[in-house]
Amino acid sequence: MYIVIMGGGKVGEYLASVLLGQGHQVAVIEQDRRTADRLSMNLTGDYLIICGDGCDSDYLEDAGVRKADVLAAVTGHDDANLVSCELATQIFKVPRCIARVNNPKNRRVFREVGIESVSSTMLIANMIEEEAMMGSVGVVSALSRGDVVLIEAAIPRNPRRFDPKRGLLAARIKMPRGSALVAIDRKEYSNAEIVTSETVLRPGDKAVILAERDSIEAARALFASL
Repeated sequence: MYIVIMGGGKVGEYLASVLLGQGHQVAVIEQDRRTADRLSMNLTGDYLIICGDGCDSDYLEDAGVRKADVLAAVTGHDDANLVSCELATQIFKVPRCIARVNNPKNRRVFREVGIESVSSTMLIANMIEEEAMMGSVGVVSALSRGDVVLIEAAIPRNPRRFDPKRGLLAARIKMPRGSALVAIDRKEYSNAEIVTSETVLRPGDKAVILAERDSIEAARALFASL
């Protein structure tokens, strides 16, 4: 995967080193010249260091954000992280943006604009690794002996196969054998609902799927292609 990290301080450097160690390609945007120089000497692997402002679209372009699978904004400034993620999502159509939130009170703001926000660096790394292994699908819980699981699949924020304003009728989704779409978690409204024949999926929602383990990969491919 190609990951752009905005912020090269201690958090950004640690995140970059973890991801590079897992074999990913990483670009780091750091505004401070000394910090950028230190990163260029300390990191190992397939990486790119850009000295500039991650809130500036030109520097995002230089970092290759158009081809990025994930952008992680991890500076110590919540407003900068928010702006960077908004640019990546709205202008460059990056499939997934994750922001570090330094003040827990600001999580509501990120939630309202539909940006994933976390406070743990290791959690960000785990979320990106999950994306690499399973796309936008994560295991919620195993049932019984673990042969059947509940999984969550993200509805793309920049869908390719349906109009984001109209949404996608759940009844039109042909689920793979051994799986069923059972509920929708609407993060925007902080509620969930059971799927009916009239349920409409919208960008940013999470589809809750009941699936046999052998069907997880097919479900991942289906929702990744929406």
